[in-house]
Amino acid sequence: MTAKLNVNIDHVATIREARKTIEPSIVTAAVICEQAGADGITVHLRGDRRHIQDRDIELLREVVTTYLNVEMAATDEMVEIALRTKPDAVSLVPENPGEVTTEGGLDVAGNFETVSWAVGKLKAAGIFVSIFIDPDTAQIDAAARAGAQQVELCTAEYAELTLSARAAHGEGAQKAASEVSRIAASAGHAASLGMIVAAGHGLTYRNVGSLAAIPEIAEFNIGHNIISRSVFVGLNQAVKEMVAAIG
Repeated sequence: MTAKLNVNIDHVATIREARKTIEPSIVTAAVICEQAGADGITVHLRGDRRHIQDRDIELLREVVTTYLNVEMAATDEMVEIALRTKPDAVSLVPENPGEVTTEGGLDVAGNFETVSWAVGKLKAAGIFVSIFIDPDTAQIDAAARAGAQQVELCTAEYAELTLSARAAHGEGAQKAASEVSRIAASAGHAASLGMIVAAGHGLTYRNVGSLAAIPEIAEFNIGHNIISRSVFVGLNQAVKEMVAAIG
Protein backbone atom coordinates (compact mmCIF):
# COMPACT_ATOMS: atom_id res chain seq x y z
CA MET A 1 0.00 0.00 0.00
CA THR A 2 1.39 3.39 -1.01
CA ALA A 3 2.20 5.76 1.85
CA LYS A 4 0.13 8.93 2.20
CA LEU A 5 1.52 12.40 1.59
CA ASN A 6 0.77 15.36 3.82
CA VAL A 7 2.10 18.57 2.28
CA ASN A 8 3.58 21.04 4.74
CA ILE A 9 2.66 24.52 3.51
CA ASP A 10 4.51 26.56 6.18
CA HIS A 11 6.72 28.25 3.63
CA VAL A 12 3.81 29.65 1.70
CA ALA A 13 3.16 31.58 4.91
CA THR A 14 6.88 32.39 5.16
CA ILE A 15 6.63 34.31 1.88
CA ARG A 16 3.47 36.07 3.06
CA GLU A 17 5.02 37.06 6.39
CA ALA A 18 8.10 38.49 4.65
CA ARG A 19 5.88 41.41 3.69
CA LYS A 20 3.25 41.01 6.43
CA THR A 21 0.59 41.03 3.74
CA ILE A 22 -2.29 38.78 2.63
CA GLU A 23 -0.59 36.85 -0.15
CA PRO A 24 0.21 34.19 -1.05
CA SER A 25 -2.92 32.69 0.49
CA ILE A 26 -2.38 29.72 2.77
CA VAL A 27 -5.96 28.62 2.08
CA THR A 28 -5.45 28.64 -1.70
CA ALA A 29 -2.25 26.64 -1.23
CA ALA A 30 -4.09 24.01 0.81
CA VAL A 31 -6.86 23.66 -1.78
CA ILE A 32 -4.36 23.31 -4.65
CA CYS A 33 -2.44 20.63 -2.74
CA GLU A 34 -5.60 18.65 -2.09
CA GLN A 35 -6.72 18.91 -5.71
CA ALA A 36 -3.28 17.73 -6.84
CA GLY A 37 -3.60 14.52 -4.81
CA ALA A 38 -2.22 15.32 -1.36
CA ASP A 39 -3.76 13.19 1.38
CA GLY A 40 -3.48 15.93 3.96
CA ILE A 41 -2.14 19.35 4.90
CA THR A 42 0.49 19.92 7.59
CA VAL A 43 1.39 23.22 9.24
CA HIS A 44 3.62 24.10 12.20
CA LEU A 45 2.28 26.70 14.61
CA ARG A 46 5.44 27.99 16.25
CA GLY A 47 5.66 29.95 19.46
CA ASP A 48 7.28 32.88 17.63
CA ARG A 49 4.62 32.77 14.85
CA ARG A 50 7.34 33.17 12.21
CA HIS A 51 5.08 31.80 9.48
CA ILE A 52 1.77 30.14 10.39
CA GLN A 53 -0.56 32.34 12.48
CA ASP A 54 -3.42 31.37 14.79
CA ARG A 55 -5.95 32.62 12.26
CA ASP A 56 -4.45 30.31 9.63
CA ILE A 57 -5.34 27.29 11.75
CA GLU A 58 -8.93 28.49 12.08
CA LEU A 59 -9.25 29.07 8.33
CA LEU A 60 -7.63 25.78 7.39
CA ARG A 61 -9.94 23.90 9.75
CA GLU A 62 -12.87 25.33 7.79
CA VAL A 63 -11.40 24.64 4.35
CA VAL A 64 -9.31 21.44 4.45
CA THR A 65 -11.41 18.46 3.39
CA THR A 66 -8.72 15.76 3.59
CA TYR A 67 -6.71 15.78 6.82
CA LEU A 68 -5.36 18.69 8.84
CA ASN A 69 -2.23 17.95 10.84
CA VAL A 70 -0.86 20.71 13.09
CA GLU A 71 2.67 20.49 14.44
CA MET A 72 3.21 22.20 17.78
CA ALA A 73 5.19 22.15 21.00
CA ALA A 74 3.76 20.43 24.07
CA THR A 75 2.91 23.66 25.90
CA ASP A 76 -0.22 24.90 27.64
CA GLU A 77 -0.70 27.60 24.99
CA MET A 78 -0.47 25.21 22.05
CA VAL A 79 -2.64 22.51 23.58
CA GLU A 80 -5.36 25.08 24.27
CA ILE A 81 -5.25 26.23 20.64
CA ALA A 82 -5.57 22.65 19.46
CA LEU A 83 -8.50 21.99 21.79
CA ARG A 84 -10.25 25.07 20.42
CA THR A 85 -9.62 24.52 16.70
CA LYS A 86 -9.81 20.70 16.63
CA PRO A 87 -7.45 19.69 13.82
CA ASP A 88 -7.63 16.05 12.76
CA ALA A 89 -4.18 15.44 14.19
CA VAL A 90 -1.56 17.12 16.32
CA SER A 91 2.10 16.27 15.94
CA LEU A 92 4.10 17.14 19.05
CA VAL A 93 7.52 18.49 18.08
CA PRO A 94 10.51 20.04 19.85
CA GLU A 95 11.01 23.76 19.52
CA ASN A 96 14.15 25.70 20.37
CA PRO A 97 14.35 29.52 20.29
CA GLY A 98 16.34 30.79 17.32
CA GLU A 99 16.47 27.52 15.40
CA VAL A 100 16.14 27.78 11.62
CA THR A 101 14.16 24.56 11.45
CA THR A 102 13.36 21.69 13.79
CA GLU A 103 16.64 20.23 15.04
CA GLY A 104 15.86 16.55 15.55
CA GLY A 105 13.16 14.66 17.36
CA LEU A 106 11.39 15.38 20.62
CA ASP A 107 13.05 13.88 23.71
CA VAL A 108 9.99 12.05 24.98
CA ALA A 109 11.91 10.01 27.53
CA GLY A 110 13.48 13.14 29.04
CA ASN A 111 10.22 15.10 29.08
CA PHE A 112 7.83 12.26 29.76
CA GLU A 113 5.43 13.96 32.16
CA THR A 114 4.92 17.01 29.94
CA VAL A 115 4.50 14.95 26.77
CA SER A 116 2.14 12.39 28.32
CA TRP A 117 0.03 15.24 29.76
CA ALA A 118 -0.30 16.83 26.32
CA VAL A 119 -1.10 13.49 24.68
CA GLY A 120 -3.79 12.78 27.25
CA LYS A 121 -5.46 16.18 26.85
CA LEU A 122 -5.49 15.96 23.06
CA LYS A 123 -6.73 12.38 22.87
CA ALA A 124 -9.52 13.15 25.36
CA ALA A 125 -10.73 15.79 22.88
CA GLY A 126 -10.78 13.28 20.04
CA ILE A 127 -7.61 14.56 18.36
CA PHE A 128 -5.22 12.00 16.85
CA VAL A 129 -1.74 12.39 18.37
CA SER A 130 1.61 11.84 16.71
CA ILE A 131 5.06 12.54 18.17
CA PHE A 132 8.06 13.56 16.08
CA ILE A 133 11.06 11.57 17.33
CA ASP A 134 14.46 10.35 16.24
CA PRO A 135 14.59 6.74 14.99
CA ASP A 136 15.65 5.50 18.42
CA THR A 137 14.21 2.52 20.30
CA ALA A 138 14.14 4.25 23.69
CA GLN A 139 12.22 7.23 22.29
CA ILE A 140 9.79 4.94 20.46
CA ASP A 141 9.12 3.03 23.67
CA ALA A 142 8.59 6.28 25.57
CA ALA A 143 6.16 7.53 22.91
CA ALA A 144 4.16 4.32 23.24
CA ARG A 145 4.06 4.67 27.04
CA ALA A 146 2.91 8.28 26.66
CA GLY A 147 -0.06 7.06 24.65
CA ALA A 148 0.90 8.31 21.18
CA GLN A 149 -1.11 6.80 18.34
CA GLN A 150 1.62 7.55 15.83
CA VAL A 151 5.31 8.35 15.72
CA GLU A 152 6.90 10.39 12.96
CA LEU A 153 10.51 9.35 12.49
CA CYS A 154 12.92 12.21 11.93
CA THR A 155 14.74 11.68 8.62
CA ALA A 156 17.11 14.66 8.96
CA GLU A 157 20.28 12.57 9.18
CA TYR A 158 19.29 10.47 6.15
CA ALA A 159 18.39 13.62 4.21
CA GLU A 160 21.72 15.24 5.02
CA LEU A 161 23.56 12.15 3.81
CA THR A 162 21.74 12.21 0.48
CA LEU A 163 21.99 15.93 -0.34
CA SER A 164 25.29 15.84 -2.21
CA ALA A 165 26.57 13.83 -5.16
CA ARG A 166 29.02 12.10 -2.79
CA ALA A 167 26.11 10.11 -1.36
CA ALA A 168 25.67 8.29 -4.65
CA HIS A 169 28.78 6.15 -4.22
CA GLY A 170 31.45 4.97 -1.82
CA GLU A 171 31.32 5.73 1.89
CA GLY A 172 28.48 8.22 1.48
CA ALA A 173 26.23 5.61 -0.08
CA GLN A 174 27.09 3.13 2.68
CA LYS A 175 26.21 5.64 5.40
CA ALA A 176 22.93 6.50 3.69
CA ALA A 177 22.05 2.81 3.35
CA SER A 178 22.88 2.30 7.02
CA GLU A 179 20.53 5.13 7.98
CA VAL A 180 17.76 3.62 5.84
CA SER A 181 18.25 0.36 7.75
CA ARG A 182 18.06 2.21 11.08
CA ILE A 183 14.84 3.93 10.03
CA ALA A 184 13.39 0.64 8.78
CA ALA A 185 14.21 -1.12 12.06
CA SER A 186 12.68 1.74 14.05
CA ALA A 187 9.55 1.69 11.88
CA GLY A 188 9.19 -2.03 12.45
CA HIS A 189 9.60 -1.63 16.21
CA ALA A 190 7.03 1.17 16.40
CA ALA A 191 4.56 -0.85 14.35
CA SER A 192 5.07 -3.84 16.62
CA LEU A 193 3.94 -1.63 19.53
CA GLY A 194 0.71 -0.82 17.70
CA MET A 195 1.61 2.67 16.53
CA ILE A 196 1.21 4.05 13.02
CA VAL A 197 4.51 5.18 11.53
CA ALA A 198 5.16 8.41 9.61
CA ALA A 199 8.42 9.96 8.44
CA GLY A 200 9.67 13.37 7.47
CA HIS A 201 12.24 16.17 7.57
CA GLY A 202 14.45 17.17 4.66
CA LEU A 203 13.01 14.64 2.22
CA THR A 204 13.12 15.37 -1.51
CA TYR A 205 11.97 13.87 -4.79
CA ARG A 206 15.42 12.30 -5.10
CA ASN A 207 15.69 10.54 -1.75
CA VAL A 208 12.13 9.65 -0.68
CA GLY A 209 12.01 6.45 -2.72
CA SER A 210 14.22 4.40 -0.42
CA LEU A 211 12.03 5.23 2.58
CA ALA A 212 8.78 4.79 0.63
CA ALA A 213 9.87 1.17 0.12
CA ILE A 214 9.70 0.55 3.90
CA PRO A 215 6.29 -1.12 4.33
CA GLU A 216 5.66 0.13 7.88
CA ILE A 217 5.88 3.80 6.89
CA ALA A 218 2.30 4.83 6.22
CA GLU A 219 2.69 8.60 5.85
CA PHE A 220 5.16 11.27 4.83
CA ASN A 221 5.15 14.93 5.84
CA ILE A 222 7.09 16.92 3.23
CA GLY A 223 7.13 20.66 2.72
CA HIS A 224 10.26 22.64 1.85
CA ASN A 225 11.22 20.58 -1.21
CA ILE A 226 7.69 20.73 -2.64
CA ILE A 227 7.34 24.49 -2.10
CA SER A 228 10.81 25.04 -3.57
CA ARG A 229 9.90 23.01 -6.66
CA SER A 230 6.63 24.89 -7.01
CA VAL A 231 8.54 28.12 -7.69
CA PHE A 232 9.51 26.64 -11.06
CA VAL A 233 6.65 24.30 -12.02
CA GLY A 234 3.68 25.47 -9.95
CA LEU A 235 2.27 23.99 -6.76
CA ASN A 236 -0.15 21.62 -8.49
CA GLN A 237 2.63 20.00 -10.53
CA ALA A 238 5.06 19.94 -7.61
CA VAL A 239 2.60 18.00 -5.44
CA LYS A 240 1.84 15.56 -8.26
CA GLU A 241 5.54 14.90 -8.73
CA MET A 242 6.01 14.09 -5.04
CA VAL A 243 2.96 11.80 -5.02
CA ALA A 244 4.55 9.98 -7.98
CA ALA A 245 7.95 9.80 -6.26
CA ILE A 246 6.38 8.18 -3.20
CA GLY A 247 4.35 5.81 -5.35
